[in-house]
Amino acid sequence: MSRTLQLILVMTTPLALLVAVFVINGTFPTRADAYDYVVRFDLPSASAPVGLPRVDGPPDASRPLVVIDPGHGGFDPGAGQGDLREKTVALKVALALRDKLLASGGLRVALTRDTDRFIALADRPDIARRLNADLFVSIHADSATSDSARGASVYVLSESGSSEAATRFAARENGADRINGVALSKTSATVGAILLDLSQRGAQSGSTQAASLLLRELSDGGMGLHRDRPETAALAVLKSPDIPSILFETGYINNPADAKVLGSAQGQQALAEAGAKAIRAYFARKLGA
Repeated sequence: MSRTLQLILVMTTPLALLVAVFVINGTFPTRADAYDYVVRFDLPSASAPVGLPRVDGPPDASRPLVVIDPGHGGFDPGAGQGDLREKTVALKVALALRDKLLASGGLRVALTRDTDRFIALADRPDIARRLNADLFVSIHADSATSDSARGASVYVLSESGSSEAATRFAARENGADRINGVALSKTSATVGAILLDLSQRGAQSGSTQAASLLLRELSDGGMGLHRDRPETAALAVLKSPDIPSILFETGYINNPADAKVLGSAQGQQALAEAGAKAIRAYFARKLGA
């Protein structure tokens, strides 16, 4: 067979197949709705806020509200070791913590997620602010390049992170930002700056106190600590200017000893119990002051 004929066959075969399909089916569908597998739905706007979760506990808005944030979720598994995933550990500890806080009574509790779903970093503290939370607790599991690092840590917002958050809030001009219930747009620039500064100082003080109490309870409960004092970082989930916020790193998931605790129901319950005791002590001090 000549090369010219080979080229003609190669070029005309797809066209012949297309004509055959056309003849068999009679016609090609020209409308999208001719396909029974086409599904249409409206996508939410990228700027639309995430929906608010339910609030459990006493139906009394004056009771303190704790928002618990299980890190990662959905297509974002976080750190992992074998079959153990950070998103699963965080959710199980968060659910156990919620149950323990509700069982003791007196507190309201909401979770940013109570299933395996993804929530953007910026939406997590935003949920707490929109719910007017009194404390925000984000739960994670740490990881390191070496498996020798181990133990729980608790983080609060660093000074640089606090300044960055202040700048971001002060720069907004849409009037939507409120600090402790006061709309910044309804104040002068000087008063707004004072309110923001006072609010941040109060939130930072509360964050440090809650973090210290959690470290105390973890130590008393026999849990290993990576650091025995609160650490600071400019983490996105901690950047609420008016809500005390802590990030609870429950342990190093790539350390065999920590992984055994993180992956067991007993270990998860122990971590949740330490968290519940610390949170109750925090509000007892706050309300008793």
